[in-house]
Amino acid sequence: QVQLVESGGGSVQAGGSLRLSCAASGYTFSTNCMGWFRQAPGKEREGVATIDTDGRVTYYADSVKGRFTISQDNAKRTLYLQMNDLKPEDTAMYYCAARNGYCFSGHEFYNYWGQGTQVTVSS
Repeated sequence: QVQLVESGGGSVQAGGSLRLSCAASGYTFSTNCMGWFRQAPGKEREGVATIDTDGRVTYYADSVKGRFTISQDNAKRTLYLQMNDLKPEDTAMYYCAARNGYCFSGHEFYNYWGQGTQVTVSS
């Protein structure tokens, strides 16, 4: 059974940093595409960043480029999202997701989801 468990969310002031982690189990971590998505109240779920099996970053949303960094540690079966210079508009529930095969930025292509971790950025 595939399990993705996020952690690291919290409340910070604008300009601060957070590091999200996603611990994966139940499938071959190194043969899947993984990504971070977020959903703010009343808004559609959107892709934040994705990374492929070889550790190549395949997507960053324009709104996070230069501020967020996605990475993975295959040995620890963990996905990360380093978030710097956070802005109030980054406030959302952040989800880790995985799929077999190629990476896509759309959330509809992902089969496996974590429960989410809340990020709140105050001005």
